[in-house]
Amino acid sequence: MSTNPIVPGFHPDPSICRVGDEYFLVNSTFEYLPGVPIRRSSDLISWKLIGNVLDRPSQLPATTTGGGIFAPTIRHHGGRFWMITTDMDRVREGHLIVWSETADGPWSDPVFTAGAIGIDPDLAWDGDDCYLTWASFGAEFPISQARIDPETGRLLEQPRGLWTGTGLAATEGPHLYPRDGWWYLLVAEGGTERGHVVSIARSRSIEGPFEANPAGPILSHRSSTHPVQNTGHGDLVELTDGSWAMVHLGVRTRGVTPGFHVNGRETFVAGVDWIDGWPVVVEERFEVPSTAAGWDEAFESAEMAPDWIAAGRWPTEFAEVGGGLRLTASPADGPRMLGFRAMHETWRFEVELASGDAALIVRLDDDHAVRIRLVDDAFLAEATIGTMHPVLGERVPRGAGSALLRASALGGDRSMFSKQGPDLLRLSVVVDGTETELGMIDGRYVSTEVAGGFTGRILGVETGDSPSAIARIRYEGDASEAGSDTPAISES
Repeated sequence: MSTNPIVPGFHPDPSICRVGDEYFLVNSTFEYLPGVPIRRSSDLISWKLIGNVLDRPSQLPATTTGGGIFAPTIRHHGGRFWMITTDMDRVREGHLIVWSETADGPWSDPVFTAGAIGIDPDLAWDGDDCYLTWASFGAEFPISQARIDPETGRLLEQPRGLWTGTGLAATEGPHLYPRDGWWYLLVAEGGTERGHVVSIARSRSIEGPFEANPAGPILSHRSSTHPVQNTGHGDLVELTDGSWAMVHLGVRTRGVTPGFHVNGRETFVAGVDWIDGWPVVVEERFEVPSTAAGWDEAFESAEMAPDWIAAGRWPTEFAEVGGGLRLTASPADGPRMLGFRAMHETWRFEVELASGDAALIVRLDDDHAVRIRLVDDAFLAEATIGTMHPVLGERVPRGAGSALLRASALGGDRSMFSKQGPDLLRLSVVVDGTETELGMIDGRYVSTEVAGGFTGRILGVETGDSPSAIARIRYEGDASEAGSDTPAISES
């Protein structure tokens, strides 16, 4: 397989469907709002962000760290796009279903599948019947199923156990497909870390019973030295020429053992052949090129680009664009963060602070981040590593004019014997035309292997004690280490 993702950065749990000669892709967003980015492609390689499925508070009021949107599924049926997912902050209400006549929306307000509790829901139609299949919590059968009315979310029958899996841990992420008189049930197993795999079973009926593929998992990089690890959570799609492909997640690990990934779980693509009635993954079928990504955003439009996300809150609650970016002061319950997904392994990120005390932040979660912020009218670099908040080095007086805050991810030795983490994070500030390094920190402290969780690095700005004005934000990624996603943020 190509070691370049088709959608780089924090874009896990991909789901795909085809309508005519176009493909549509969605991903999990967890605690970030807006939720569920949706992309369009005509070749499975180059993808264009066309919006977010959950783009307003009536669909998704708020989220919590570790909560929010898990594993969506996108399908097209009856002239409509359907998206089903789980909002973990409302998990007891069942899964969330929205629909739209066009992929770029508007999408409906949600209905919920009361009585179907779990994660990773899938929708499939057998004639006029719509089937909901999902991963249950602590059940004898990890994969459950029931017929539903997708318009209302109402279950039309009692849920039944569908399949127990192959015996590996964490059987989840089910998707169902009809082909040549069989129903195929694709699942993720082994947990979403190094043991992750894609497994498959089949039945003559959508309701089972299902028999596992005798060849075992159809995709896994476990116990290998492949640079892309944690491969799993796939979704199949039939292409316009009758061939098949699979999108799946993976991570790019670097540094001393056990290896660290910092940009989260990313989306990759592989070919699929059907041999003796079973799918065989052909990882080398698609060549994903390396492409640079660089942009210079002055926030001239009054509408925020769909790339921008916020943790736990809607960006419009504290950020306003048009002639620059304006941030309100932090509320009593703490700062607010506006940012975008880091897409490359090495990059440079700059914030031109015109006024106020907004901070530059590189965030993995609430407890693992680095910042450049103002304290007593001087800039300093500070890390958050669990309960520790070390200052990384120099302090620089603010000065009279605007200031340029700069963070860079510097590559290092990829060898497991290097004793280095995945990268080095360098933080600096330019005041009155002079750049001063504020500090440097091993990037492992802003990695999933240290922090845990399901997200990746977000680069952005954080509100301070006073209102702030941001003149522009710039990003430049290394062309040799990029995927193919087309940024929606304004390019210079």
